Amino acid sequence: MHYFEYATKDTTLYEASQSRNTGLDEIIEIRKDMNSDATVVNVSRGLIKFDLTYISQSIESGIIPSGSQTKFHLNLYDANSTQLNISQTLYGYPVSQSWDMGSGKVDSNPQIGDGVTWRWKDNSDSLTYWASVTGSGGTWYSGSGYEASQSFTHEPDDLRMDVSDIVWKWYHGIVPNEGFMLKRSGSVGNTNANVEEGDATRYGNFSFFGRDTHTVYQPKLEIVWDDSTWATGSLSALSSDNLEDMVLYMKGLRPKYKEKGKAKFRVVARGRFPAKSYSTTPSNLSVKYLPSGSSYYSIVDAETDDLVVPYGSGSKLSCDSDGNYFNLWMNGYQPERYYKIEYRVQSGSGTADETDQYFDEGFTFKVTL
Repeated sequence: MHYFEYATKDTTLYEASQSRNTGLDEIIEIRKDMNSDATVVNVSRGLIKFDLTYISQSIESGIIPSGSQTKFHLNLYDANSTQLNISQTLYGYPVSQSWDMGSGKVDSNPQIGDGVTWRWKDNSDSLTYWASVTGSGGTWYSGSGYEASQSFTHEPDDLRMDVSDIVWKWYHGIVPNEGFMLKRSGSVGNTNANVEEGDATRYGNFSFFGRDTHTVYQPKLEIVWDDSTWATGSLSALSSDNLEDMVLYMKGLRPKYKEKGKAKFRVVARGRFPAKSYSTTPSNLSVKYLPSGSSYYSIVDAETDDLVVPYGSGSKLSCDSDGNYFNLWMNGYQPERYYKIEYRVQSGSGTADETDQYFDEGFTFKVTL
């Protein structure tokens, strides 16, 4: 299963303009700006927070497993990052203090200071500084289990950072959930010239869509776990001949599903050219099941072709006495959009008859309000 939570607030902290709030800006930036001889270096850092209430309730009730097999990924989508000509790494940390989002934008004139900035964590009226730390720029927990990372190689790319250690610490109450700090390596106040934020190397500027984007690329916290079950009853497996050349179709696929709904999708496979039969109940009409543990579904945005749910441990097909199926929670999908279901079936792994087949048969549905 893949479940998604969307951000409740985000912003960018700019060292160059220490009292500028950008809580309503459409872009989150992790920048590094320098003068010609690198004697002046200014960076920016991103803050983003997600509400974990529903996730915590689902773990408590056993719907989401509480073990290490459940993974959490922070997803941000590239918004034309520039000059990333050096391989580098972005880091995620749990923020150690509360903060107010504010209503400013990077181009607000005059600038707005009613929320978090590089200098303070609330607004220009309260003026609560980030733990009175010289130089400021936010504060965060660090050390083993408090750091997530993702490497980038020269080209702009989306961010899908494994933040499982951090989220589990929030869930268990080890530290409070004040959101993620996204940055290059560096110290509070950006005072260390031996790390990426403070050295003389030009790394380029990351840009990601924020929660106030007018596109479909909102930041997401993705929760992934294996919810598949396998109880075939009296059903038979598809034969190797069937698997070699088969047709997939779906039973009961509806054109629309409600945003808050949870649905079960049925998929049936058969050989493309079934053997002739003179029985009143031909064997080719009998439901048979696909290979266990190696049959997957994938969800794709039908308009943009962006991958929403990839093939993997969180998208395995299940089976019961009626055949193969998978469950989908609609409340993680953007409403009034169409989505496409695709399939991957692997069989005969490690043998001469190994196959790996992909099926894009135009199965689509719409999520509605």
